[in-house]
Amino acid sequence: MKTTKIISTLTIAIFLSARVWAQDAGKEQLTVPLSDPNKPYKLDVHLVDGSITITGYEGKSIVVEVANTEKRKMSENGSGMRRLNSGANADIQADENNNEISVHGSAGRSVNLILKVPLNEGTFKIGTVNNGDITGSNLNGELEVSNVNGGIKLKNISGSVVANTVNGNVIVTFRSIDPKAAMAYSTLNGNVDVTFPASLKANVKLKSDRGDVYTDFDVVTDQHKPEVTRSDSKGMYSLKIEDWVYGKINGGGSQLMMKTTFGNLYIRKAK
Repeated sequence: MKTTKIISTLTIAIFLSARVWAQDAGKEQLTVPLSDPNKPYKLDVHLVDGSITITGYEGKSIVVEVANTEKRKMSENGSGMRRLNSGANADIQADENNNEISVHGSAGRSVNLILKVPLNEGTFKIGTVNNGDITGSNLNGELEVSNVNGGIKLKNISGSVVANTVNGNVIVTFRSIDPKAAMAYSTLNGNVDVTFPASLKANVKLKSDRGDVYTDFDVVTDQHKPEVTRSDSKGMYSLKIEDWVYGKINGGGSQLMMKTTFGNLYIRKAK
């Protein structure tokens, strides 16, 4: 397994000669070759603090660029010597093994992580927690995307997407879809807005607690009774009603779930 780290200090260590490094204006860049660039690959990218941008390009390697969101500060010791002090280091580690790539960041500093990936089919797991959004474009394959305090925006996607966040919008635009793949989109505070090809065939399950559901597809809704859950606590019954909208688009197909609490749902037909 090949392992390389990007560390935001004055001196960058080159761990493997096979890697190509560059540093300019507070950015560090790393090129990670695939073991077999002609085959599908798996990419796992996770941060604790920061944003992630992933774009498909006409290339054979994974290109990782790190941009710190905080400026380096000059500090002076008792002897008058000065050092570049970036605070807590932004430590990014990239591993590659048989076309499986893992890119992870440690806690302590918010970074902007920018990746370029080959256009051939991939399996993507992408996640961050604080201080950033997740943005993707021109990706082909199976995407699983998660955020907590930030939005998710994916465009020109071919394949399938499962995406969820807590505080932010989920916006996805497809170029084409995998008709056999189940998909799910959810947020707590925000809208879910997905644009599908006009050929979409799906069994939909939709819910907005404090908003509305909009679509320009012809949806045949099912007569589905609300599900009531009874629980007994100290001799008293609690009734919980699950009020979902069920229906079919173009006769039905794979499962499509969309949910928000404080926001609207939009199921758009590509023009």
